[in-house]
Amino acid sequence: MKILNRCYQLYKPTSRLYKPTYNQSCLNRLYSQTNVAFPGAPLSQYTESLKIDRDWPVIPTYRFLDTDGNVISKDPLSIDNDTLLKMYTNMITLNTMDMIMYEAQRQGRISFYMTSYGEEAIHMGSAAALTLDDVIYGQYREAGVLLYRGFTLDEFMNQMYSNDLDYGKGRQMPVHYGSNKLNFQTISSPLGTQIPQAVGSAYALKLEGKQAVSLCYFGDGAASEGDFHAALNMAATTESPCIFFCRNNGYAISTPCIEQYRGDGIAARGHGYGVATIRVDGNDALAVYNSVKEAKRIALSESRPVLIEAMTYRVSHHSTSDDSSAYRSKQEVANWQESASPINRFRKYLEKQNLWDAEKEKTKSSEIRKQVLKAFGKAEKRKKPSLKGLFTDVYDTLPQHLVEQEAELNRLLKKYPTHFNSIDQHAK
Repeated sequence: MKILNRCYQLYKPTSRLYKPTYNQSCLNRLYSQTNVAFPGAPLSQYTESLKIDRDWPVIPTYRFLDTDGNVISKDPLSIDNDTLLKMYTNMITLNTMDMIMYEAQRQGRISFYMTSYGEEAIHMGSAAALTLDDVIYGQYREAGVLLYRGFTLDEFMNQMYSNDLDYGKGRQMPVHYGSNKLNFQTISSPLGTQIPQAVGSAYALKLEGKQAVSLCYFGDGAASEGDFHAALNMAATTESPCIFFCRNNGYAISTPCIEQYRGDGIAARGHGYGVATIRVDGNDALAVYNSVKEAKRIALSESRPVLIEAMTYRVSHHSTSDDSSAYRSKQEVANWQESASPINRFRKYLEKQNLWDAEKEKTKSSEIRKQVLKAFGKAEKRKKPSLKGLFTDVYDTLPQHLVEQEAELNRLLKKYPTHFNSIDQHAK
């Protein structure tokens, strides 16, 4: 093996650019040796016994707390009380916003919404382990991550109502958030497109010498997209500090995991691409925190990507366009909600640490509900974005055909004011 290593020089983690090389003449001399010298699998060894691998070790699922909030792991936990309380209050805030906005959609006040019931620990545990220098790519169920990073309730509501303060100027569906100042890339509806983009960002961070990672969230269904496979291979070969965070919540909309794959979940795929892999209990906020913190350390110190598979359960419907009772029983959902609630588990832990109690729960829940409703009311009353936004932000200088289209629109609005009486609802 020492001879092989001299002949086949694997790329070094400290290198800024990917430059794998091997000595062809040395490789030819080694062809008859015990060790495999083919460039496609240089670490393999020859065997004279035919064996087709059918079974592999199942990847364990890491947890820190049991379901009653007791610490059962011997791993250290480097986190202060203020951060723990911030994580929990943001869980309550996210849960409260979900309840109010889900009902608002049902009343026709916004067009679409997605809740995060059952996945709150994933949001707060991962967000707490990162800094604002880290670049975030979400799929669509990561509102809690953005909330933890500092996105205000007003900003959430402005986006969902597509009003004149919406950063996207009304061009996106509700819950498609984005924030330059918080390093959170704007959500895109097509599944998986953000995964290779996150690798590109991670590679750029590496080339710039920054001590930051790119973290990309996606679901188990998106892991079936070609973007996922291309991204993992690209991150591995370019040695990019990218963390792939898969929320395996059991269902890709209506398709259960048993109908999606036959392998050992999503985590097992990391090995095939040479990506360091962690599987974690996604309903355990502290296990998620430790996992992301360690993943970031590995990504930066070893200059390599890491895949995290967070096992959880989607209590809610996929979105307001979905009725999950069509493909799973209400009893199944109720059982999960009762036995595996990430909020209840984390609250029990805080109570055991004398950081929380019933009185604090009552006071904070009431306070948060008032804050959400206040932001809700303010956003709903604001005007819609200016119609000028129909033509801007694509070209640096507006081309002639768009200049003509804008002039024609203004002419029609002026000529037929009664046909466009909603024009007063838009900002100038």
